[in-house]
Amino acid sequence: MSENWKSRAVSAADVVSAVESGSKLFLHGACATPLPIVEALCARRDLEGVRLYHLHTAGPAPFAEPGREREFRSISLFTGAPLRRAVNEGRADFVPIFLSDIPALFMSGRVPLDVAVLQVSPPDRHGMCSLGTSCDAAKAAAETARIVIAEINEQMPRTHGNNVLPFERIHAFIATDRPLAEHHPEPETAIEARIGELVAGLVEDGSTLQMGIGGIPDAVLARLHHKRDLGIHTEMFSDRVVDLVEAGVVTNRAKTVGQGRLVTSFVTGTRRLFDFVHDNPLVSFHPCDWTNDTAVIRRNPRVVAINSALQVDLTGQVCADSLGHRIFSGIGGQLDFIRGAALSPGGKPVIALPSTAAGGRVSRIVAQLDPGAGVVTTRGHVHWVVTEFGAVNLHGLTLRERTEALISIAHPDFRAGLQGEAAAVRRFPALSTAA
Repeated sequence: MSENWKSRAVSAADVVSAVESGSKLFLHGACATPLPIVEALCARRDLEGVRLYHLHTAGPAPFAEPGREREFRSISLFTGAPLRRAVNEGRADFVPIFLSDIPALFMSGRVPLDVAVLQVSPPDRHGMCSLGTSCDAAKAAAETARIVIAEINEQMPRTHGNNVLPFERIHAFIATDRPLAEHHPEPETAIEARIGELVAGLVEDGSTLQMGIGGIPDAVLARLHHKRDLGIHTEMFSDRVVDLVEAGVVTNRAKTVGQGRLVTSFVTGTRRLFDFVHDNPLVSFHPCDWTNDTAVIRRNPRVVAINSALQVDLTGQVCADSLGHRIFSGIGGQLDFIRGAALSPGGKPVIALPSTAAGGRVSRIVAQLDPGAGVVTTRGHVHWVVTEFGAVNLHGLTLRERTEALISIAHPDFRAGLQGEAAAVRRFPALSTAA
């Protein structure tokens, strides 16, 4: 397709003129958040009752600021930092839902979308744009919304897989040439390093990895350089995976699904990551109802799913989406992959977390979850739990055995208190775990 497509570009104000009061919108998220269109939409003052469905977004979220409640209602399907305060102050809403179930909300018509607001790559010679860094639920939104409006960004990577959008499907667009929002990792802490060592010890040669973003996943990935023939099948990955590909550690040879390719639904990271996925046929992007389907995940051998938690109680219930009643993130793909890994031949589902929070003043291993805390991974699904004090496998253990195992990896300052609470609640009078 020639460069003539640019002649059809209009202003951001013209693009958002397609949005009417009462509309249901899907907003592309993570690094693909179309910020100029968001700004133009929020510059309008004539709208009422617009509902914006989205996963975690990057950059400001002016539609959720105080005073905009009558105009806009943000609905997080996974809550990122820009929306946490608005959700917890009641100006925005949150839907607890598996990542694998989100596309069906739109495809089934349960949430009939009026407008999909996307950021895409320029069209290729076949007239196809790419959804770039985030396929996830954007593919379903793009296919089902009555109207598609977009930012076509020269710097959006053209990615491969089930990730294309016909240029002719776009009703109106702006043309930009701006850097994507980047996520730079924080320096590694000593606790993250120790957890990384323990989790890396669970990874065998030929394993297929799923991991999230953050200090602990990065610490694990940094300690896998002595492994061989690892594979990637995940909902997302970041820069540390590029290190392993370039080192020859990630080859994807041992995989059954997507053999030879890194499979993902979205990526979040720096320009280095964006350059790596751009026009790279060895990276395959797919909607999250496929990447996160347990029937697909389990077909790969030795799946190691590495996920985080905010609290774990002594029976093995995992809270990963809230701090008590306060929503922090979402269900996401944790249980999709925890179960998928458990069903994989030789698979290992892993929950990894620091033993304490609030500068060591609060134990994350608790006798009971805080009131209002959400159970993301049930005690029936949990297997490996790892803190800086050790790794334990709870699968098949009794409540008493789980209690002993989890207390053994709690911070020593809290072990005696946990033993006392367990004795009072469960009538375990003589727990063998050393304080």
